[in-house]
Amino acid sequence: MKVKITSRAGEHQFDAEPEERILYAGLRGGLSLPYECATGTCGTCKARLISGEIEDLWPDAPGKKNLKSDQGQFLMCQCAAKGDVVAEVSQFVTSLRPLSGAPQWCEGTIRNTRMLTADVMALQLELDVTLGFEAGQFMAVEVPEVKGLRGYSMVNFSTDSSVLDFVIKKLPGGALSNWLFSGSRDGVRARLFGPLGVATFHPDVAKNLLCIAGGTGIAGIMSILDRACQTRHFDRFEGDVFFGVRTPEDAFYLDELAAFQAGFPRSLRVTVAFSDQPATDEIRSRYPGIRFAEGFVHEVAGRDMQGRFENVMAYLAGPPPAVDSSIRLLIMAGVGADSIKYDKFS
Repeated sequence: MKVKITSRAGEHQFDAEPEERILYAGLRGGLSLPYECATGTCGTCKARLISGEIEDLWPDAPGKKNLKSDQGQFLMCQCAAKGDVVAEVSQFVTSLRPLSGAPQWCEGTIRNTRMLTADVMALQLELDVTLGFEAGQFMAVEVPEVKGLRGYSMVNFSTDSSVLDFVIKKLPGGALSNWLFSGSRDGVRARLFGPLGVATFHPDVAKNLLCIAGGTGIAGIMSILDRACQTRHFDRFEGDVFFGVRTPEDAFYLDELAAFQAGFPRSLRVTVAFSDQPATDEIRSRYPGIRFAEGFVHEVAGRDMQGRFENVMAYLAGPPPAVDSSIRLLIMAGVGADSIKYDKFS
């Protein structure tokens, strides 16, 4: 099928496979179609159908709540063309030239699932191919047993890897997370699309890094830290990492964060913020290089970063309220929008 997209930057045409989501077909074809979550929750990829017929693959997608269906609006990430289609988007659409290549479909096998906390799991996806991606990007993942795709950020970083590390939280009503937590899933096949996302770090960034993450939002931050440490970014610039969870029992990846910090003890600072309970003496003695604080992560970051917001590139991740609060903090501190990076998952 042929899909034509009209935008303020002109017209673009690409091919779509049967039952392939229009957004994925366009990204695969090298176009900068608008999206954020790419999995049906945010609504950013909305378009207006001009001609042709589409199939809605997830009629109950949360991102549809703000669509004007009577005006032909639909989510490109959840609709497939049933023939030749013409659609309109309000944003600029141009040709993409991603450093790691255009997003593609691939398949893999779930391996090495392990519990990090009572409701957080780590797992690997062993791909059938090698994949290049930027630090901070994510993949849209689906399994045969659960309808729809979910976005998960890579924890690891490699210029070409056949293994992707993910961390997943069990969510109330979360179909895929509840499926993962309900039994052993090692050996199950999965289908992925990506890499996706714009909250990426590249060694050319000549700024101090500020990372604020809540819960499993630390996943993409770990990838950014991995690449920054590999390229010795903190030999020239400073880094501040703020990781927020509720209690010491909810904390994970502290060994890995401590190892990053120990590699650059003078320039990289790691702070873990507990919102509900203070740090225990045991956790303080076990991780002497990590600073522990009380409060919501954006509040702790705001207090600690006073007078130090100049020349920073900020990366935000986690629950939407935490990201929104961090954005407000940064804007009030005078950080420009071009120096604030995040991917919207809901």
